[in-house]
Amino acid sequence: MITQPLSNFRIRFRHLHCFLTIAQLRSVGAAADALAITQPALSKTLRELEEALGVKLFVRDKKGMLLTRAGELFLQHAAASVASMREGIESIRSRSVGGQEIRIGLLPNVAASVAPKAVRIFKQDAKDTIVRVMTGDNARLLDQLRIGELDLVVGRLAQPEYMVGLTFEHLFSEPLTIAVRRGHPLTKVKRFKLAMIRDYPCIMPYHGTIIRQEIERFLLAHGIAEPADLVETTSVDFGHTYVHETNGIWFLPRGYMDSPIAQRTLTELSIDHRSLEGPVGITVRADGKRTAAAQHMIDALHRVAAEKRRHA
Repeated sequence: MITQPLSNFRIRFRHLHCFLTIAQLRSVGAAADALAITQPALSKTLRELEEALGVKLFVRDKKGMLLTRAGELFLQHAAASVASMREGIESIRSRSVGGQEIRIGLLPNVAASVAPKAVRIFKQDAKDTIVRVMTGDNARLLDQLRIGELDLVVGRLAQPEYMVGLTFEHLFSEPLTIAVRRGHPLTKVKRFKLAMIRDYPCIMPYHGTIIRQEIERFLLAHGIAEPADLVETTSVDFGHTYVHETNGIWFLPRGYMDSPIAQRTLTELSIDHRSLEGPVGITVRADGKRTAAAQHMIDALHRVAAEKRRHA
């Protein structure tokens, strides 16, 4: 039951901002640090919002602050409201400074291959538009997209639970691969067998990510348990250094191997990629609202993807 009429309570931007930050970071402490306020102040703001709505928005468990069903529903509307406000501010700001801005989130595979070409095409007609590129794991980038900090995210399709309030536009399908440094001992064997990777350190994406799940299914199908010597990361820079210093085995999206650095320094091991193929595309907010710059970038990405499919 609502404890006070909504007409007597104003849900302010700070209530939405605090709610969205907690939902994104799944921790009151981390959210308070990010917002530069005290935990008691943040808890009070959240309590005000829950009392006004008459529902619990979060529950606590071992994983931190998790959204209730009511919280998931409110997240869609709160995120859309904040995103719309940000777009309005950016629209006014762009008119006053004479230019626009687009913010895109990229996963490592497209950051090294598809995206640079798309940005080059985009800039041919929009030289005065600032393109802000952010990289990171899928969960964090999609959280930023949902609250309007990003206009679109390009990468592999995320798990269903991360797609609340979002839609996915398919660009192409891409397999995962296994890469090692040039001169790695496994590149010198006459007949490589997948079981040989057990003898080397392995680098994989974080446990629970959709790519990691694909890798685990692939290994299980070949009778291989999860490697004991394992490092989890999505950092391309770390992965590169680690495979060179440790003879590591690196599971990563095939698209990254198209980058000039990878072509000079890495070699792919011979595996059957078909069972490791997954969709890559553009994720946007489901409300359908997008700036002219965002649509221009989406069109550029589709052009690059079409060219990639023709040459596949």
